[in-house]
Amino acid sequence: MNSERTRLAALYGGLLVMAGVLLLAIVYLLVSENVYAGIVTAVAPAVPAARLEAGVAAPALPTSDWAQTAVIEPGQYAVAQKVSTAAGDAALSQLLTVSGVALAVYSALSVALAWWMAGRVLRPVGVITARARRLSGSNLHERIALKAPPGELKELADTFDGMLDRIQQLVAARQRFAANAAHELRTPLAVQRAAAEIGLADDPPPEKVAWIRDKLIDTAADSERLIEGLLLLAVSDEGLRRRERVALDETVTAVTGALAAEAKERDITVEVTARPVTVEGDAVLLDHLVHNLVANALRHNHPGGTVAVRIGPDGLEVANTGPRVDPATVPLLFEPFRRARARRHAPG
Repeated sequence: MNSERTRLAALYGGLLVMAGVLLLAIVYLLVSENVYAGIVTAVAPAVPAARLEAGVAAPALPTSDWAQTAVIEPGQYAVAQKVSTAAGDAALSQLLTVSGVALAVYSALSVALAWWMAGRVLRPVGVITARARRLSGSNLHERIALKAPPGELKELADTFDGMLDRIQQLVAARQRFAANAAHELRTPLAVQRAAAEIGLADDPPPEKVAWIRDKLIDTAADSERLIEGLLLLAVSDEGLRRRERVALDETVTAVTGALAAEAKERDITVEVTARPVTVEGDAVLLDHLVHNLVANALRHNHPGGTVAVRIGPDGLEVANTGPRVDPATVPLLFEPFRRARARRHAPG
């Protein structure tokens, strides 16, 4: 930070000093070009011609008698030139002295002003740097909120605040994901433990053992699907490693056919409208996408309801006759393992 301020101060101060030197040089050149001629023009008419020819110094005369002389004789010009040379040299010497002192004072003030200006310019950078160093998971809510006129540094500070907003949202989403995933993983384990501890106590009859076995198998299948979902999520977060042309209408037809038995069991009618559509993507991820949409439409529905699946050039649409989702919770549904509301267990 200090090195950048020093560089900027040196740059600003150097430019100001160079401007001062250039200005003084121009003034000196203009004065030196005209000072001698000006002195000759002013002094020559005041020297009496007769005294100059006799070589005797002219007596002092009233100012009115001197000022009325209009013609400059050769002798007058020679004396006036000597006087002007001496006076001009003295004037230029005095000008150089005064200019040197003024330049020294101006240079000192310029350097001080440049240092102050550099500090003012770089102050937002220092604020951003200090905030970035203090940044941690516990103070992601803090913002720079730089109060400054519109400009590049103001835009930089606002961009940094926007980045902190996105990071805070990402961290919050990850925390919710961890909590929801832990809950989803704990539920089947608790079911398995309860079935084993309670169901197998006191030497149960064979039919109860068979029921517990089926229950444990179903719970293990749920755990397997959950773990598969976690692995799939990890792969999808890395981006598409492989792209291929996928007939999405065929994927929709295959998925709805695979879920036909579940739809019949829930007494739900599935209506499919499929027009040929080919997209580029990962076939496995697209299959999971369609399966999740249709499965959720079936499970979050009521007996006798319908699920409408439409696929065409304008996109994929899945709608059902289930309860409406609160618009405020819609963005949260795109988070992994997020539910619109708590899971409800059907009787039995």
